Amino acid sequence: MTTTPPTPPVQDFIRYDLLTQKALRSVVHDVLARVSREGAPGDHHFYISFRTTDPEVRLSQRLRAEYPAEMTIVLQHQFWDLNVREDGFEVGLSFRNIPEKLSVPFTAVTGFFDPSVQFGLKFDNPDAPEAADSGAEDAEAVVEPLRQPEPAATEEDGSETPRGPAPDGGAEVVSLDKFRKK
Repeated sequence: MTTTPPTPPVQDFIRYDLLTQKALRSVVHDVLARVSREGAPGDHHFYISFRTTDPEVRLSQRLRAEYPAEMTIVLQHQFWDLNVREDGFEVGLSFRNIPEKLSVPFTAVTGFFDPSVQFGLKFDNPDAPEAADSGAEDAEAVVEPLRQPEPAATEEDGSETPRGPAPDGGAEVVSLDKFRKK
């Protein structure tokens, strides 16, 4: 009885994982660009989670100290000056009655959820240098309904104070690795 040696994994020189992440991030870009031009239609509102450790994220030292790794913001009633660029967005929000301006690159976004239609995206970080060096074999993309992130605390003036990242679970996470030839 002879056995054939295992076939070595084929290297993905095209980097479909990165292309998929880029395409899904463009959904976030397009939605926010529309909202900045026209306002949020109907009951649409958005929970956006992002890594505060990304060097391109701009937020106050107070918020960075409170959210040292990741934070979730809510774009619903109390936001202003939403400006969407090709590489990210800026928005004004109130945190415990203190106005803040945040600037977030799309590469720092880890989650996007619209609870009005139960649509969500969860991003890994294949853009990070260490992920690119390792081949980003665990790239994930979720396009199925996600569990709603922990709701923001509402202050007396109606402004929202975002909490940390959304709890895990509630949706099937599809690993792009499932679709690679082994």
